[in-house]
Amino acid sequence: MRLFVVGAEGQVARSLREVASRSDNIVFGFGARPDLDLLRPASIAKALADFRPDLVVNPAAYTTVDKAESEPELAFALNRDGARAVAAAAADRGVPVIHLSTDYVFDGKKKEPYSETDPVGPQGVYGRSKLDGELAVAEANPKHIILRTAWVYAPFGSNFVRTMLRLTAERDRLRVVDDQSGCPTYAPDIAGAIIAIGQKWAESDWHPKYAGVTHIAGPDARTWCGFAREIVQGAVERGGRPIPVDPISTSDYPTPATRPANSCLSSERLEAVFGVRLRPLKSSLADCLDRLLRH
Repeated sequence: MRLFVVGAEGQVARSLREVASRSDNIVFGFGARPDLDLLRPASIAKALADFRPDLVVNPAAYTTVDKAESEPELAFALNRDGARAVAAAAADRGVPVIHLSTDYVFDGKKKEPYSETDPVGPQGVYGRSKLDGELAVAEANPKHIILRTAWVYAPFGSNFVRTMLRLTAERDRLRVVDDQSGCPTYAPDIAGAIIAIGQKWAESDWHPKYAGVTHIAGPDARTWCGFAREIVQGAVERGGRPIPVDPISTSDYPTPATRPANSCLSSERLEAVFGVRLRPLKSSLADCLDRLLRH
């Protein structure tokens, strides 16, 4: 399978490169600025023509949630128009596209985990731009899979786990929001799932049932505070400092963009259609902390 990834340094893009490198059956390629630019559709078409992929994966996006409130034009240009350009370039070559989206397409008011059929209601620029990107991808390429994920973390990049580890070294006490819930999702597990999905249709060809939105999130729900406490405890078990983590409310930590109170995603379709289920948080977090703190 010839796998082409849009982007190079994001958590999912880097994880895909790692996972693909362990397989003799995958030829991996990627495009990143300045050679491939989501704002220049011609650069995307050229990159795909040069590599000739069997599958295109697009995890690249404008992800600075708060800054998007003051830069809506750029957010929509990358998350909607850029996503459309990638999907269209893949369609021109007759190949499927996997597009990464977000839990921020929901308003967060539901009590239970969100399914793919629940009504959307993004509360900020970032969520609206990503939702428009989903619609653009679906319109541009009939062979599309839109993977909505949430609370992504990895041993690299900018994420909650690495931030908490840095703060435990700098402070004697942490204060973390405890009234927002979600499903922490490990980027290397996302990458493994994407490759499993790609290999599934490489062996049996594309099936229309694959198309549409599929949620891909860790199976265990946490609040930010609960997640932080597990990170701190895991760090302590690996020689880190034991410090208290105090719960606070969202109103105690105001931000320009509104976060959904409930970001939990049900991944039942992922397992039913593709036969994929992500690891429990205990396992994936241990892997991440081992890489960060023991190596």
